[in-house]
Amino acid sequence: MYKEEQENIENRDVKVAVTHGDFNGIGYEVIIKTFRNQTMLDLCTPVVYGSSKLASYHKKAINENRLHFNLVKSARDAVNHRLNIVNVFYQEARVELGTSNPLAGELAFTALEKAVHDLKHDDVDVLVTAPINKDNIQSNEFHFPGHTEYLAEKFESDTALMLMVAGDLRIGVVTGHIPIKDVSGAISKSLIVKKLKIMIQSLRRDFNIRKPKIAVLGLNPHAGDNGLIGKEELEEIIPAVNELNSKGELVYGPFSSDGFFADGKYKGFDAVLAMYHDQGLIPFKTLAFDEGVNFTAGLPVVRTSPGHGTAYDIAGKNLAKPDSFRAAVYLAIDIFRNRKIYDEVNANPLPLPSQVDKGKDETINPFAEEMNIDE
Repeated sequence: MYKEEQENIENRDVKVAVTHGDFNGIGYEVIIKTFRNQTMLDLCTPVVYGSSKLASYHKKAINENRLHFNLVKSARDAVNHRLNIVNVFYQEARVELGTSNPLAGELAFTALEKAVHDLKHDDVDVLVTAPINKDNIQSNEFHFPGHTEYLAEKFESDTALMLMVAGDLRIGVVTGHIPIKDVSGAISKSLIVKKLKIMIQSLRRDFNIRKPKIAVLGLNPHAGDNGLIGKEELEEIIPAVNELNSKGELVYGPFSSDGFFADGKYKGFDAVLAMYHDQGLIPFKTLAFDEGVNFTAGLPVVRTSPGHGTAYDIAGKNLAKPDSFRAAVYLAIDIFRNRKIYDEVNANPLPLPSQVDKGKDETINPFAEEMNIDE
């Protein structure tokens, strides 16, 4: 029965909501370049939230004549093996490639709102967001430093974690889009423990890693040098690591960030938890810029995004690489399927061999002990 369920999950088309982002950037270009490959259309059913007119403009800008968008009224009408698009607005929008303007921000938000609405109502399965401009999208409705914080509020979740992913390289951050001067004050044992728990559960459920091994970075140079260069390691970070270790989790650190990445130590871990944005994202983008994906772990829904921004400097020049966006689509589909299988296993746990031998009828969740679940 479980094998049949797994095959059904793996063979089912996943409906992917795609928001067009800032239309003056490279969003449409990477969307077009990703889905002009029929293999991608055989893998999932994409639904772009944007404008058919803007899509046509960007097709002409990069001389793409083979790909055709299938205009539908809603995600429910999406056709398998086609690149579907839903018009979320109908007014004229003047494209000014490589520039920032308020209308681009307004329409990026309109597309995002519509896609999130459909995600909440199960009209789509996962969300992949093209890059936005975090400045021009600001309004009374969108007052967040990025997608992560917006989605956390929309889905009433206080467990969101920005997790950058490229193959086996996964880097999360304790503090996200906040000024550097505020990082030290925001770091606390409780916050680190919270982020580690989100990361551990995500690695299990989303990445199928039963016993993840995690490295924690220090905040200060040389991880504080035993209190000589700052006390955060001694007072907040080490106690957090010890608490997770006491519960049987494989958490190590704190490590000095420079040596940790220079020596390749990150290769020995399933994930890395950095203390602040640039501490984690600078090495990540140095190692995996083209294929890197931003995944919002800890949400009840699956959302990914390419690891790059709007790239105004190359917009409309047919220079944008679709690798990161394509990887974001792949990862969203993989996580969606991993969650379905994980949840199915935990909802219908198999009996342990010892129970079968003894003829017991009841079953025990094999993950209960490591997840600290009281049965």
